[in-house]
Amino acid sequence: MKAGLELKNTNLLQVIVDDRYRILRHAVLLVVSLVVITYSNWQAEYSGPFNYFRLLSVYGVLIAMCYINMYILVPVYFFKGRYVLYLILFSLLVFLSLTFISGLFQVYLDSAGMQLGHGYKEDDHGFFEGFFITVSIILITTMIKLFQRWTKDNERIAELNNITLRMELNELRNQINPHFLFNMLNGIKALIRTDPEKANLVIMRLSEFLRYQIYDNNEEKTPLRSEITFLSNFLNLEMLRRDKLSVDINIPDTPGILDGIFVPPNLFTTFVENAVKHSVDVSGGEPHITIKFVIVDAELHFFCMNSKDPLFIPNDQKNSGLGLANIKRRLQLLYQNNYFLTIDSTENQFSILLKLPL
Repeated sequence: MKAGLELKNTNLLQVIVDDRYRILRHAVLLVVSLVVITYSNWQAEYSGPFNYFRLLSVYGVLIAMCYINMYILVPVYFFKGRYVLYLILFSLLVFLSLTFISGLFQVYLDSAGMQLGHGYKEDDHGFFEGFFITVSIILITTMIKLFQRWTKDNERIAELNNITLRMELNELRNQINPHFLFNMLNGIKALIRTDPEKANLVIMRLSEFLRYQIYDNNEEKTPLRSEITFLSNFLNLEMLRRDKLSVDINIPDTPGILDGIFVPPNLFTTFVENAVKHSVDVSGGEPHITIKFVIVDAELHFFCMNSKDPLFIPNDQKNSGLGLANIKRRLQLLYQNNYFLTIDSTENQFSILLKLPL
């Protein structure tokens, strides 16, 4: 029932706003106005030829006022913020139109020499009553034009917001990928000096790794399994480059569940890259990284923890924190307030917990 009402409301809005239904809207305005005037008590006061003359005269002038209001007064004055001038011109239009109709009726009666049971004379009470009734009818057309303008403005704003969102997301992704590559190349540079053969192997693996980044990772969303494979390959590269690094990745063991979950690409890369970067142990110990993906109800929980050495100071302090700042902004753009992120840092450990709706 609710879906049916929503569908009807949507169809009604389309009829009011969509240019495809312009002829239908004009036809409804013309027919409804004629019916209202024909069956009004005001029209029943007279009969004969004067009754039809009166009907056509009032109908024609009313329709003329509606179209003058819709296509001249509203767009030229109301939509441009000149509200006082609009009200003055609108009132003047109605007053002059009613005065014209009253005078037209009097001329018709005088020339036709019609003998009615009572003479035609519009008193002040009747004139002002007709004034306010006419104003009410014509203001409906103002409301329709205002609603059309409001709807189209909202559509344009939503489209601009979507374009801006896509542009900012692409910019953030373009910042994250070079940031990750910069850290990887720094590690390879150090490896070339100590173990050229291993550095050569890492470069070959890195080329395969980047092929995924360039050619297979440009969609709006990607399967969670692909992201986990991507992160595993990245960590395998790091373990190949660094002898003393242990990695533990825990994923759901339900078959096929990872292929049915889609996430924005590179959403977890920055967290893992940050864990690798800060898991160096200058005292000679074995650094470790733990990564977990858990499905809880309708949420995906991502947990990343790395050990850290208080004595270790990263080389690029200038760019430190850039990746985390970008990913926070990206999460805000993608999920607004429908995500949960906590970052916990102690002397020997750094961890993050990210909860995303599925």
